[in-house]
Amino acid sequence: MIFEVLLILIGFIFLIKGADFLVDGAKEIAKKFHISEIVIGLTIVSIGTSMPELFVSVTSAIEGYSDISIGNIIGSNICNLLFILGLSAAISPVVFKKQTKLIEMPMLIIITIIFLIMCNTGNIINEQEGIILILLFIMFLIYTIIIGLRSQNNETMIELSAEETKKISIVKNTFLIILGIAILRIGGEMVVENAQKIAIALKVSEKVIGLTIVSIGTSLPELVTSVTAAIRRDSDIAIGNIIGSNIFNTLLIIGVAAIVQPINYNITYNLQMLVLFIGMTLMLIYPFLKRKNELSRWKGLSLVILYIIYLIELIVN
Repeated sequence: MIFEVLLILIGFIFLIKGADFLVDGAKEIAKKFHISEIVIGLTIVSIGTSMPELFVSVTSAIEGYSDISIGNIIGSNICNLLFILGLSAAISPVVFKKQTKLIEMPMLIIITIIFLIMCNTGNIINEQEGIILILLFIMFLIYTIIIGLRSQNNETMIELSAEETKKISIVKNTFLIILGIAILRIGGEMVVENAQKIAIALKVSEKVIGLTIVSIGTSLPELVTSVTAAIRRDSDIAIGNIIGSNIFNTLLIIGVAAIVQPINYNITYNLQMLVLFIGMTLMLIYPFLKRKNELSRWKGLSLVILYIIYLIELIVN
């Protein structure tokens, strides 16, 4: 089993590096065509940090491991909201913008409710529901681009001279994108196949493996991004990365996976969905408590403690 654990760790490294190559190549090509930095951040970078979840969940769906596919997404969303955002706030208080607490958090809750209804209607997410999720994702993407264009200023525009633009190689960066996708694919297969072997060896369900090892591993890019942003006191990136990632996970990744192969939903996941809703409810309430519009250190610690309790309950039961 040590060999399988090692292969999973190597798979996680592949997933992270593959996402890096993909994002770097896409960013350079975007710069060549003078696309603004904030739009790149809201689209290419945000989607890039969700690439590990995408490749793991789609690979799992194709190979018939629905519990790993959907457990990865639900587990990642819980990890993002409770552990990563909570840890970020514990390091440095995260400030809520009006737009975040009044638009984006309610939007995340509505999207999660739609997802939950789909899951509990026939206990399967079929191709038609996958298409609906993709269409909702496109609408969200349009929203983020509009917000980005409205908020951009001279500092966020990428101003490159003709000489600098000429130096950016489309061939080289297209190769980086293709290489990134290939590495992501290999990493996804390594994680899924060996996670399934560990589940058999430990005699635990694929569901538990998906909700713990796989989901935490695929959330590493979000962890690095949000914690780094917290250290730099950049609240917008710290909280925006988490909300955006959870929406991308639910709409884009489940949508793509369901179109490729309908995903069976185990109703026992409803307990984990309840934990997710508790986390989102706290995120709605916290901005209105003492030290308004701020996720203070004690609020962040409460989210981390809730995540630890959730993990213990999951493993014990």
